[in-house]
Amino acid sequence: MHRGIGKSILILAILSIALIALSILCLSIGGVSIPIKEIFLSLLGKNKEGSDLIIMQFRMPRIVAAVLVGAALAVAGAVLQGVIRNPLASPDLLGVTGGASVAVVAFMTLFTGYSVHWIPFIAVAGAFVIAALNYTLAWKNGVSPFRLVLIGIGISTAMGALTIFLLISGPAYLAAQVLNWMTGSIYGTSWKYIEVLWPWVAIFIPLSILYAKELNVQSLGEATAIGLGSRLQLSRMILLFYSVALAGAAVGIAGTISFLGLLAPHMARKLIGHSYKLVIPVSALLGAMILLLADLAGRTLFQPLDIPAGVFTAGIGAPFFMYLLFKRKAFK
Repeated sequence: MHRGIGKSILILAILSIALIALSILCLSIGGVSIPIKEIFLSLLGKNKEGSDLIIMQFRMPRIVAAVLVGAALAVAGAVLQGVIRNPLASPDLLGVTGGASVAVVAFMTLFTGYSVHWIPFIAVAGAFVIAALNYTLAWKNGVSPFRLVLIGIGISTAMGALTIFLLISGPAYLAAQVLNWMTGSIYGTSWKYIEVLWPWVAIFIPLSILYAKELNVQSLGEATAIGLGSRLQLSRMILLFYSVALAGAAVGIAGTISFLGLLAPHMARKLIGHSYKLVIPVSALLGAMILLLADLAGRTLFQPLDIPAGVFTAGIGAPFFMYLLFKRKAFK
């Protein structure tokens, strides 16, 4: 027992240190390389060099956004996989990210001169509408995970078609901006985006960890969960609420970054086991690191081009999804 706790604490500590080290590396590497010493001086408010502007106003907001978005999408995916009891589940699967995308694209198209402070709220509202529609259509003396998945796939396809329709029917000058956002990018992120995103992450990730016991109980099966006193349908609604809030807020800032909610929880379970008390925080750390690496690759490998991070997560996630799809254990 104590060995297991010690191992878990060690893994969390190593991942936390790795995330900090990777963040510092991302601050240092770019079109202009910045010495580590100058980075620490900037963080302490003592850097008098011109690099202070690059560090604090250009790179730092982007790195903080990558950490918050990556953690939010990873935890949303972990919670969803626990509720549906299917390792192939992710916010994309239930049409949640599709609903958020439609809402944001419609908002960008219909309202010019909009404030970025509204975007996460619009995205979360769209995500909740689609999640509620999915839940309602899947209800039949309760909601089964199987029906949620099937209906979610259909809704997700419809949302994709509606997003494209809004894109081509909107003003031509918005097309490039919307397409870049739809691909999944944190390019151009500033501190005002962080201001509207961090409260969602700070509230719903801790709530997900506190509610992880319910995910552990539900993983034993419906009959066992009810026998242990779980209020199954209420718990599912609450957990889906947390997942949708996190995914919607992340999509509102960074667009549709694919497969991150699928990748990070799988990696977490390999490292830490199947207890959601540990899977959720480990998924958050891994999700943040994956998106940091994807964004670092996007802005450094093809300079002067800045490739959206979503291109890299999709490039890794699509083969991984196919691997899971054809692996028999994915359906047990």
